Amino acid sequence: MSDIRVPELGESIVDATILNWLKKAGDTVAAGEAVAELETDKVNLEVIAEESGMLSSVKKGVGETVRVGEVIGILDSSSSKELRQSLEVPVANREDVASVKKEGSVTSVTPPPSVRPNASGQGLFPLRSTPSIRKEARERGIDLSQVVITPRHTTDNVAPVVEQSVAHPARESVSHPVIPDQRNDEERQKMTRRRLTIAKRLVEAQHTAAHLTTYNEVDMTSVLEVRNRRKAKFKEIYGASLGFMSFFTKATVGALKAYPLLNAEIQEDEMVIKRHYDIGVAVAAEGGLVVPVIRNADRLSFAEIEKELARLAKKARENTLGLSDLQGGTFTITNGGVFGSLFSTPILNAPQVGILGMHGIQERPVARDGQVVIRPMMYIALSYDHRIVDGAEAVQFLVKVKQLIEDPEALLLEG
Repeated sequence: MSDIRVPELGESIVDATILNWLKKAGDTVAAGEAVAELETDKVNLEVIAEESGMLSSVKKGVGETVRVGEVIGILDSSSSKELRQSLEVPVANREDVASVKKEGSVTSVTPPPSVRPNASGQGLFPLRSTPSIRKEARERGIDLSQVVITPRHTTDNVAPVVEQSVAHPARESVSHPVIPDQRNDEERQKMTRRRLTIAKRLVEAQHTAAHLTTYNEVDMTSVLEVRNRRKAKFKEIYGASLGFMSFFTKATVGALKAYPLLNAEIQEDEMVIKRHYDIGVAVAAEGGLVVPVIRNADRLSFAEIEKELARLAKKARENTLGLSDLQGGTFTITNGGVFGSLFSTPILNAPQVGILGMHGIQERPVARDGQVVIRPMMYIALSYDHRIVDGAEAVQFLVKVKQLIEDPEALLLEG
């Protein structure tokens, strides 16, 4: 016998939630095979079996919170036939199995008479009670197995049924209570660990930082001309698509070099100003927003930025991002324009003190040299921590980004 324990989860992460068991009790497991999947605050991780054997028991169920080093299952390396047979419970010996009959390849279960629909077509169902209701029933001497309810009941309105059964246990009306204005078109879903973490961090960012946002707009004419002229050749040479993110990443790095306080963070009573440029890019994944990091963006070419972004986005969609992909960003870019957003206020990605928001491109009339012309325009937004970044510096940072985007050749001079 050997224990299956929660592995190290990464820096500052001490617990996780069991998202799924990939093996069940009685299954054979090979060394190096994943037996369970854990959800942490940032990424999902697999628990790997260190030796071959049979999963003899599961100690923690799906949805339970577990800590690093905690035993979640037992692996029997002997994999004896007797143990495997002992884990199988013959169906014939289960007293609680309902009457089962075969109809072709489909197995149908005949419900007991007490829960069959009545003559009027009104379905009757066993009472699914909460612990508090079961306690109340025990104290009042009520047999909950004799209480049936209609589909219109919820856990919130079961109490009146129990109360009514106390006063009039023999009345048929207990099975058909009339409760006005009750709806069954609502659904409750437990928030995932990642969604809870996202919610907590966003609220903390607003409560702990002096959050402020400044806005500007960018004429995308020059970038679109360069992109349309070069994208086919770019794809042919580098095998990657030329998008807008590489332009904005380069422009952001140029602006951060000019205004370094936006590439900093606060640690107690000190400002930590960083001279490396690890740019986080917000990506929408199935489990919620994630922000993988493009390392040393100042040293990467346009092609290298686009390739790295494509790699990280693919990992995000496949839910295979590692902690190393998400940690250590110095500044974040988020692009709501891919979903059609025209204008928004991004929230800081703590402990960073700046985040740039991109939006959709829209043709609008603008004045150029005394003439009204139609140009492809994009609103951009910079949210910043006013504790260390002054308004003037934030505005100038955004103007710098605007200048570099409207003059793409200047991005080459920024290195």
